Amino acid sequence: MRPAFKLLSASMLLLCGCRYGHHAASNSRKDVDAIKAQYAEWTRAFEARDLNGVMAIYAPDVVAFDIVPPLQFVGADDYRKDYASFFAQFKGPLKISNPTIHVDQAGDVAFAFGLERLRGTMNDGTPVDMWLRFTDGWKRSNGRWVVAHEHVSVPVDLATGKARLDLTP
Repeated sequence: MRPAFKLLSASMLLLCGCRYGHHAASNSRKDVDAIKAQYAEWTRAFEARDLNGVMAIYAPDVVAFDIVPPLQFVGADDYRKDYASFFAQFKGPLKISNPTIHVDQAGDVAFAFGLERLRGTMNDGTPVDMWLRFTDGWKRSNGRWVVAHEHVSVPVDLATGKARLDLTP
């Protein structure tokens, strides 16, 4: 990372922290554990295709950038339709794993990121085994952590314009 970028990044974090009044110690073990517990519940719900359980982690006004069109989903109702459509494309069990989830939290906001492995079989018999990248912006709302923004992506080969679904960590 270039030194100028490091300085800019550090400055932005400091300004954001001052702007929102987050003077509490960051990375409270209790809050980080609560967020990671939400991911564990989400994983259980995802594998069970429990749409209500999956959606339980999202704020009503969530904005999500997923790997499928459109460019964005605005609101939990919109994102719920995306999940329902996704689940309908698969037969049999779905497996998802997040081997490492990084969480940084300060006050009432947190962000988390990691790699996620998705495995399953599509309705036409095509096997799926791919790695995704995710970043979530969390906020504390009424004493509970919820995802306010989610970004899920896959790498793209710029020369071909094709997604690279064959990459592994």
